[in-house]
Amino acid sequence: MTSQYFESIQLIERLHRYFLDVVKTELDRKGLQDINNVQAMILHNIGRDEMTVGELTLRGYYLGSNVSYNVKKMTENGYITQERSVHDKRSIRVKLTPKGAGLCKILDEMFMKHEDKLKSIGIENPDLVDLNHTMKQLERFWASQTSFTGLASLDDSDF
Repeated sequence: MTSQYFESIQLIERLHRYFLDVVKTELDRKGLQDINNVQAMILHNIGRDEMTVGELTLRGYYLGSNVSYNVKKMTENGYITQERSVHDKRSIRVKLTPKGAGLCKILDEMFMKHEDKLKSIGIENPDLVDLNHTMKQLERFWASQTSFTGLASLDDSDF
């Protein structure tokens, strides 16, 4: 018998893969062959900001080596630019080009279209608020499991 907890973990994994498939389908529909779904989501996480690769790694919870490779590919394909930080020559700042901003807009439009479709199947904003609350609780719980103090530092008020 599968526990609800384990079933939730499997569902989160499966949903993530489905979502990346949805992004890939949208890229294909728009004829964008020079960027993949993961790169598109990294690009979307950069948005209108300018940040270092390290900040992007922290913000998007990506693995550093994967971000570096994907940033290189997105730079080669004209979606982002890279500049050395004037304050720290070891640090590279990235930002979207007009081509990258155009793709970001396509993704924003896709998200808005999806929100409208969710309403038509009975998933309303309060449902998503509850879902997000639960996922944030899981995120805090899992983060606490990787700390040196573990659960010993947590009490029920943290969740």
